[in-house]
Amino acid sequence: MIPLAHEKWFVEDVPDGDWGFAAEPLTLLLLGLALATALAVRAVAARRPGLDLPALARLGPWMPFAVRVHLAVALVGLLSAGYYLAPTMELGATVGGVVLGGVMAVAALLLITGWRAQLGALLLVAAGPIGMLVYGFGPVLERADMLGLALFVLLAGAGRWSADAELGRAGDAPELRLGQAVWALRVGAGVALIAVAFAEKLANPALGDAFLDSQSVQFNLLEALGLPIGDVDFIRIAGAIEVLFGLLLISGALPQAIVVAAGIPFNATLYFFGTLELLGHLPIYAAMLVLLVYGSDPRLRPWCSRLWPFASSRGASRQAPSGAPAR
Repeated sequence: MIPLAHEKWFVEDVPDGDWGFAAEPLTLLLLGLALATALAVRAVAARRPGLDLPALARLGPWMPFAVRVHLAVALVGLLSAGYYLAPTMELGATVGGVVLGGVMAVAALLLITGWRAQLGALLLVAAGPIGMLVYGFGPVLERADMLGLALFVLLAGAGRWSADAELGRAGDAPELRLGQAVWALRVGAGVALIAVAFAEKLANPALGDAFLDSQSVQFNLLEALGLPIGDVDFIRIAGAIEVLFGLLLISGALPQAIVVAAGIPFNATLYFFGTLELLGHLPIYAAMLVLLVYGSDPRLRPWCSRLWPFASSRGASRQAPSGAPAR
C-alpha cells in the first residue's frame, strides 16, 4: 500500500506548480479510474451497504466528544509549534498571526472542555477567511478537514462528556442533525485530500520528486517491489490514489470498508514522520472514526452516504441515537 504523507511539511523549498502534469493523458486516465471506482463503490453499497456491528454502534453518542478532542489536540499541537493550521502556515508577529493564534487557543479550549463548544467551532470556521487573507486560498483549502470537524460540532453540538451537557445546554442530537453533521465532516475531509493530492503531487510533480529524493527511505514501493515504475509515475499514481480516497470519503458509501482501506496508508507514514504527521492526520482519523462507528449502526449508516441531507423533510427521525433524549 502506498503511504501518503504531506510533502510540503518536509521539503524546505517548495518548487512552483505544474498543472500541465495534471492534464497529461496518463494522469487523466488515472483520475478517471479513481472516479469510476468511487461510482462502483456506491453501486455496490446499494446492494450491500455494510455490516451491523452493535459494539461499535453503541459508541455513536460519544462521537461529538471524539471529534472535539481530535480537533482540539490538533489545534494545540500546531499552535505550540507556532503554526496556524499546518506547518506551511507559520504564525508570525503580525496582526493576522496574533488574531489567528488567539482564535486557535480559544477554540481549542472551548472544544476540549465542551463549554460553549459550538461557539468554539464557529470561531474556527469564521477564522478561515482571515487565514485566506494571510496565507492564501490554497493552503487553507488543504485543511478543509478541520473545517469539516468544526461544522460537525456546530451541527451536532457538544454531545456527551462536555460542560454544555453537564449544565443542561446540550444533549444527544437528533438523527437528522447527525446526518447533516457527518455530511459536513466527510465532505471537508474529502476536499482536503483532493486539494492536497493536486497541490503536492498532480499539479506539482517537482515537489513530490524533491520529497522522494530528500528521504533516506525508499517510498517508491512499486519500484522497490521490482516494478518498472519510476518516481514520476509513482507520484502520479499516489496522487490519483489520494484523490480516490477523497472521493470515497465524500461519497460515504461502504463507510466501514473505506476506513479499513484508507487507514493503512494514512498510518504508515507515522513511523517515519512522527508527531508532525500525527497532528496533521488527526482530523482525518476523526472523520474515519465517525464513519466507522456510524457505518456500523443500521439507523445511521444511510446518512453516511446521503449526498444532500439538508433537503430532508422536517419530520425525518427526530429521535436521538441509542434512545437518548434529543436536544
